[in-house]
Amino acid sequence: MNINLKIEKTSVPKIKPDQNALSFGKYFTDHMFMMDYTEQFGWHNARVIPYGPLLMEPSAMTLHYGQTIFEGLKAYRADDGRILLFRPRKNFERLNASSERLCVPAIDCDFAVSALVELVKLDAGWIPDAPETSLYIRPFVFADEAGLGVRPSNSYKLLIILSPVGAYYPEGMNPVKIYVEDVYVRAARGGVGFTKAAGNYASGLIAQTKAKKMGFTQVLWLDGLERKYVEEVGTMNIFFKIDGEILTPPLLGSILPGVTRDSCLTLLRDWGMKVTERPIEIAEVFDAHEKGLLEEVFGSGTAAVISPVGGISMAGRDVVINNNETGDISRRLYDEIIGIQHGTRPDKFGWTLEVK
Repeated sequence: MNINLKIEKTSVPKIKPDQNALSFGKYFTDHMFMMDYTEQFGWHNARVIPYGPLLMEPSAMTLHYGQTIFEGLKAYRADDGRILLFRPRKNFERLNASSERLCVPAIDCDFAVSALVELVKLDAGWIPDAPETSLYIRPFVFADEAGLGVRPSNSYKLLIILSPVGAYYPEGMNPVKIYVEDVYVRAARGGVGFTKAAGNYASGLIAQTKAKKMGFTQVLWLDGLERKYVEEVGTMNIFFKIDGEILTPPLLGSILPGVTRDSCLTLLRDWGMKVTERPIEIAEVFDAHEKGLLEEVFGSGTAAVISPVGGISMAGRDVVINNNETGDISRRLYDEIIGIQHGTRPDKFGWTLEVK
């Protein structure tokens, strides 16, 4: 892809927030990346411009037919001052997988990574270095053709925005409580469950709202057909340690192929642990708890990295896991991944990209 990247710097820099009081997704940096797609020119007009509102037609097709996909990754400030991205190409490859399913034109991953590097360099002063902070990166694509009619759009926009963030969950690395949803369904095979389509998250809000009212942090989804197999948590992939074996649901088209999930599997296998990707019945999880074999449960995702699960509830049945304490595997994975992301541990798999 032979595209020149234009850069327009803001003339009115924002006041940066207190990095010791960051929440998630509340503040945004001075600049954003934008690129257009049309059938005539393909992807073109790549530019970094001041962060600001978008001008859209009321008939923009994304508002009516939902062709919107996104990604999430992070930049980190290493202890020695370097800026590190964690597996950025993997995220743009997954964006293209989402694009294919939703009939959106693919982007050039190499160009996208290089454009991201330039954007992060420009807003490097926004990267926090306080504990458990980072610069969250949100690439997204949406259909912007003006017109009605159920068909793929003929024009799109790709944007990347940046946000300095703290911990995603208020619990931090303390265990969370999750509610098993047995009424609503998130996704089914053949659908778009494996993509980061905006509609996936919209359809999950009702269950998430219900869980929150009952005092739970997140929802654990079951399969859409039989509603007995574990799929994923609303914002994380899920892992169970049962009788010394680490289990996680397989990628069969209805759950997201998480980048952090892949990183966890790689590390666990490198450490010589028994790891299996297979269907897991929720009844098996409760049965393992009754037998004293459910040793640990944790989620993995870009936002939280690793989130220990201290309690699971379904239909009035509650179990406490590992005395509601962070397990050894959760802690080890968190420390290792965070260490690689911040440059304090060896990156033997070549996961980080230094922004120079």
